[in-house]
Amino acid sequence: MSQKTVDTWTAEDVHWWLIAEVKVHQSCADRFTEEEVLGDCLVSFTKTDILDLGIKHGPAVKITSHLERLKHGSKHHSDFPAYVDKWTKEQVSEWLLQHVKVYSKYAERLQEEGVSGDCLVCFRKQDFLDVGVKSGPAVKILTELHQLNQRPEPRLQPALQTCSDQRQVEHPLPRSLAVNEPASVIKPASDPPTKKAPSQTKPPEEDQRREPRASGATPKEAAATEAHPESRQVTVEIQSILDELRKDDLKRFHFHLSGYSKSKHKSIPQGKLEDKDRLDTATLMTGQYGSEEALRVTVDILKEINQRQLACQLERTLGHQRQQDAPQEVKKEANQGDKLKNLLTCGGNSLDSYDRFVVVVNRSFPEQLQNLQFLTKLKLFCVLDFDPNSAASGGLCHSYRASRGANLHTPSQFQGKMESVIKNLNLYKQTSWVFCNGRHDLNSDANRELDYKTWLRKSCRDVEHLVSFICNPEVLLRGRYLIIFLLLSPVDTEKDPAFDTYKSFIKHTEEENIITVCDTQSTYSKWRELIREKCDFDIDNLSINELTLSEINGTVMALGPSNQPSGRLLPSSGSSAVILKQKDEDLLTALDVLCLNQCENIYDENSAEFREFRITAEEEFYRGGKVTWWNFYLCDKDKGKAFIRREKYDNVKKMIRSQSNSKNICVLLNLFHHPGCGGTTLAMHVVWDLRQDFRCAVLKDNTLPKSEVAVQVRRLMKLEREKPSPVLLLVDDMKETENHHDLVNSICQAVEDLSDINGDDTPNCKVIILNCVRSHSPKEQYRMHNPALCQYITASLTAEEQREFEKKLKELKETHEKPENFYSFMFMKSNFDQTYVNNLARNTLESFDISTREAQLFAFLALLNTYVAKSEMALSLCEDFFEMKMIRWQEDSVLDRMKPYSNLLIIDRVEEWGGYKGIRILHHTIASACLEELNRSYKLNVSEFTMQLLHYDLFFSTGVVKHRLMLLIQRMLIERQRKKDGDDREPFSPLIHKIHSQQGRQTVQEIFMKASSRFETSASIPQALARYLYINERDFSEALKWAEKAKNIKENPYTFDTIGQVYKSNLRSNMDREKQEPSHNPEDLQTNIKIAINGMKAFQRAQDLAEMEDEPLKDTPDDDSEDYPRKSYNIYGYVCMLEIAFLVFEILSRLPFFKECDPMKKKYLQSFLRGSIPITSVNKEDNEINDRYTEIIKEHQPFLVKLKSDVKEIFDFLDCYFAYIKRNYEFDTMNHRSVCEHFKKYVHLFCTSPEEMKKEQENKSNLNLKIDIEQRKVFLEMKQADTFSGILQYLDKPAAEMEKIAECYAFLQKKIDHPKQKIQMKTNHILSNIVLYHMNPKSKHVKTYRDLSALLLETLQDVGLCHPFPDPYYLALLLFWPTPTKESTEIGKYVTAIRKSSHKHLYKLFNKRSTVAHFYLGKEEGLDRLVSKPKLDRSFLSKMPRDTLAQLWRNGDIFKEKAIIRCLHRVSGTIEQGEVYANYGKMKIPVHPARISGIRSGFSTEKVSFYLGFAINGPLAYNIKYENQ
Repeated sequence: MSQKTVDTWTAEDVHWWLIAEVKVHQSCADRFTEEEVLGDCLVSFTKTDILDLGIKHGPAVKITSHLERLKHGSKHHSDFPAYVDKWTKEQVSEWLLQHVKVYSKYAERLQEEGVSGDCLVCFRKQDFLDVGVKSGPAVKILTELHQLNQRPEPRLQPALQTCSDQRQVEHPLPRSLAVNEPASVIKPASDPPTKKAPSQTKPPEEDQRREPRASGATPKEAAATEAHPESRQVTVEIQSILDELRKDDLKRFHFHLSGYSKSKHKSIPQGKLEDKDRLDTATLMTGQYGSEEALRVTVDILKEINQRQLACQLERTLGHQRQQDAPQEVKKEANQGDKLKNLLTCGGNSLDSYDRFVVVVNRSFPEQLQNLQFLTKLKLFCVLDFDPNSAASGGLCHSYRASRGANLHTPSQFQGKMESVIKNLNLYKQTSWVFCNGRHDLNSDANRELDYKTWLRKSCRDVEHLVSFICNPEVLLRGRYLIIFLLLSPVDTEKDPAFDTYKSFIKHTEEENIITVCDTQSTYSKWRELIREKCDFDIDNLSINELTLSEINGTVMALGPSNQPSGRLLPSSGSSAVILKQKDEDLLTALDVLCLNQCENIYDENSAEFREFRITAEEEFYRGGKVTWWNFYLCDKDKGKAFIRREKYDNVKKMIRSQSNSKNICVLLNLFHHPGCGGTTLAMHVVWDLRQDFRCAVLKDNTLPKSEVAVQVRRLMKLEREKPSPVLLLVDDMKETENHHDLVNSICQAVEDLSDINGDDTPNCKVIILNCVRSHSPKEQYRMHNPALCQYITASLTAEEQREFEKKLKELKETHEKPENFYSFMFMKSNFDQTYVNNLARNTLESFDISTREAQLFAFLALLNTYVAKSEMALSLCEDFFEMKMIRWQEDSVLDRMKPYSNLLIIDRVEEWGGYKGIRILHHTIASACLEELNRSYKLNVSEFTMQLLHYDLFFSTGVVKHRLMLLIQRMLIERQRKKDGDDREPFSPLIHKIHSQQGRQTVQEIFMKASSRFETSASIPQALARYLYINERDFSEALKWAEKAKNIKENPYTFDTIGQVYKSNLRSNMDREKQEPSHNPEDLQTNIKIAINGMKAFQRAQDLAEMEDEPLKDTPDDDSEDYPRKSYNIYGYVCMLEIAFLVFEILSRLPFFKECDPMKKKYLQSFLRGSIPITSVNKEDNEINDRYTEIIKEHQPFLVKLKSDVKEIFDFLDCYFAYIKRNYEFDTMNHRSVCEHFKKYVHLFCTSPEEMKKEQENKSNLNLKIDIEQRKVFLEMKQADTFSGILQYLDKPAAEMEKIAECYAFLQKKIDHPKQKIQMKTNHILSNIVLYHMNPKSKHVKTYRDLSALLLETLQDVGLCHPFPDPYYLALLLFWPTPTKESTEIGKYVTAIRKSSHKHLYKLFNKRSTVAHFYLGKEEGLDRLVSKPKLDRSFLSKMPRDTLAQLWRNGDIFKEKAIIRCLHRVSGTIEQGEVYANYGKMKIPVHPARISGIRSGFSTEKVSFYLGFAINGPLAYNIKYENQ
């Protein structure tokens, strides 16, 4: 590039050259821009000119070198090895010290001047001289630099002291005594010790340097004078504090002062203190103790007399004075490596001391990234990032996501209900990376970085809310998280968002929960000064500032838990293995993956630490803890002490292996087991032993949608391999095996979507689900299912199993003290002997005192563990219950408090909501036995414990952990079990059954009423009470009151259904009673009809709510999968309406003049119900009873006469539903059976003649035409082209017929004047032209794109944006969709309109069903821009069968074909908050994903691209691809 070219550069060109070519920091380039350096100025610049801009020497030399090359038209190149250019300034310093052996002051000087490797290669001798390096060292450096070309790359050890402004100690000690090496300096055992670096020996002139002493003072006095205020000033400070004390408090102060014994000085005698005022006291203290110690004595005594606030005030004052008097430089610490370890591990060696880390980071630079890998080691909850470029290449977030999974969020996404935020953002499961001040990679104005003033106004509040959310103890438990402020660039002023964020944190948490890590000491000094000045707190003890990033990185990476050196391995083909990358595992949020080398190489297995761990792991399991993979691994290590194999082990293993040859892609196998009999342990044992044959995983998150789980299973199947590997998925303790059919279907669909599967891969393209199902009758459950696909295990041991348990007990005695106290193991060993647990409960509870908190908590645990599977109480909640101050890392303190019951308790980790410690009883049978013992020996019923549990406010305040306990309590009250003899459920929960049998209705009702006051927003409790009252007590009026209360809490299909059930049961009960009565009362008919009317209304309302536009069936009942284990209310209301209607028909048929047994009377009933004759025309005996019956029927005649036609409509609707909609397994089958039975009654009642019966059974619908239609309308109807959807179907039919259709619509849209019909004719006319164009573009009936657009605009003007049908808006999408060069400002409104109208008009048809696109967005212009699906099909039909093509469309692989890629246009867009948008300039158009599985969970904001299709409910995104995919 010539000088002439450079002369023309603008300031922006200069800036670009410095960043892109010279590769200097942004700040350096910005200085050139600020000083208006243009190209013609640049060529005149010398090094001195660059230094005058405030740029350090290193970058200045580098810029000068590049500039010289630029002037001569040549490109800069280095004469040294490439690795030198990559050295950081710290590594240059290390090389100079360790290999060139220069004085440390020269290395430090070069580091101060920012001399990194790419700067060093540009240095000449004069440049070294200019920075103060003498000629000898300068020549030596240059010589060593040149010799690097002939030598191997030198090995650099991180230096102990690297910060430029660090001063060495006055009397240097040997390295081993003065400074311990940072933890990051880790050498292999085989490495020889390194030689002492020159930096450890000071030049003589530095050694002799001394600070001047105060005249006439001893060294000690001089030091005191320098470090503390003058004596007089201290006296005044102490006096001012004592002035705050009352007279009595001053006397107490004197008393403690006279007895003070913590000082080496004698205490002040009491006699000297008598009658002394505050000034005299202060003077005596400074005279007796000296200034410094007087202050400390004052603080100590103030604390002793409980004046802590004054003590803190004095400490702060003292600290502030010390900061003012102290020298400005930061005091050097002996070993910050150990300090960093202690801060991160609480004095241990493992990062597991904290559950989660929160990192706040400001702007980073590319050269720092290699030393920030330690972030991938931390269990990050979230990162608050103030670098808007972090997600782009070269940014910290981008670097982190290269090896770990993270979702990208904004602070505003953390607003809303805590549980919803946690679920939506995938918190705890994946790192949340929060951009707190812009995100430039999204290229939108809304994501630009804000200046401080604007940020304060627009974003600060969101960040403050985010901080409040993070510090909420229900999100992150107090003491179990650590906040790290990672300052990678300076914070020069308090007007910095990072500093505001620090202030927000200290508002919500203790300062001790926050540590600071700084890149340089200058950054740290300013940060520390800001916090001291503005927050009145010194962060020195909580900061790391003397270690380089390289040292920090090494120190953290060396901490435990240890990573497996060889990586976690998954089985692959041919007995090979592949590595499971951490990022891939991060994305498998629903799965706990079992690897081939699980548990290997984690510990040094010859160490005492491992032996202790082994003992603890075995003890936890055999006492009653959850089984872990470690238990199997430890038994495998010692072949002589194998894990106990249950008898059904081989059966389950064979069952799994037998399905390997199944033709099904996904197979569901069930293992039914008694609770606590070892079913889950057996399943995990089998999975452990099959990990060589399958890629094994446990489903750990049942809350994710089945489609998302399926995608993750498919990902596991294909990880690191082109061909699939079979997967074995363990699912534990799902209440309903039927729920897994959804999972099976989703997995089948997901696996079928794999495009690169061929016939040879089919045997490995398989997923086997082993489903553990708790059951109180596992053997009966087994008999009800296919024996080839299930097994069962009961609470009973075979003789061989008992011998295995005896053998294991002997083994445990060799390694454990008193294994007889492993009560869960001993209970199983006793063959689940109830006598054993009864005796255990009796002995443990012999001195039970329910008045104590310990006894109450134990009773609560016994209650929960008996009646709710897998229940526990959070350890933090127990601490609050005992009013204990939480002691970090000492969870056993609760167990200590619980003695003598603690031998029956165990602490487990609960994985929900990010994980926490929970306490429970060892085994549910032991818990049950304890309840029985308390009832037997102390007459304490479960109802008393239940009422006590509901009494404590602590358990029902807000919070995630407490929310889980509330859910457990609610489940205990309402969760119903299956009956032992079938699929039906018990009417009430086992607890309610127990209370009812012990104490009856009153107690049950009292408990439900108390629970209702606790669960004020839950409709399930009043629903359950209503069910109890109408089923068990037949108290329908009281039941209706509680059902109404449930409805008032939450109006949804289920609460109205409960009301309807009360009415229906009341009606049936009345009819049963009336059958037994000899005489009939006409008033019973009045009552029953009113009940029937109200019941019909309730069920109709339930059905309406299920189909309402604003209620897309998100509200499932709180005890879902108990009363209504289905995804939606569906058609249940219609079925119940039929039941009530036929009860009414039966009531009427019992009336004297309608008796069904008399053919004539039956005929009267039929005629009356058809509306053929009024009730007054029915022939009947003339008596008072019949007259009253007639009056009542006449009063309700509209309802009764309409009932038959309503029933017929319901039958017609349900017939369509069952004929065309995929059934919902158990409940649709049950409903269908019920509907068929009612239809038989209907036929029997209304179809007496053969002709009528045949007519009804054929169930043919009639075409009702209100007017005669014109010839063309008849033709259109004949051709099924009289509707919008009918015309669309002609895309795949002969063009000749479409010609006639288009001609008819051209005529009709001109002639018809009726407004509604005219709109329909116009829209159909436009669509017929579009369809005809794609079949025969040269047809004379086809109008131009311009004419059609004009006609559509006219139509849209007429209908506005609230038309009830989506047809005109669909046409607007086809004709007005924007192009890259032409925007359509109204298109967003049309998308909103089509969504609304299709949802309203076609809701019943499309609800939870997928729509299809008939047209796709192509690359041409005008009508050619639309590509029809039949046209795309024609590209393939000559090459493949139609079935194969249909499969390509179903799984989405069609979009990978070249013919599609050539034809269709790929649209750019974004995904924000889980929604897809097509982006055209600044315009964002909402688009539905065609496949939900194409969207990742976690609400991460990402850039994507996709193909666009047009469906009747709006635009669809196909083949969504993430930009970083």
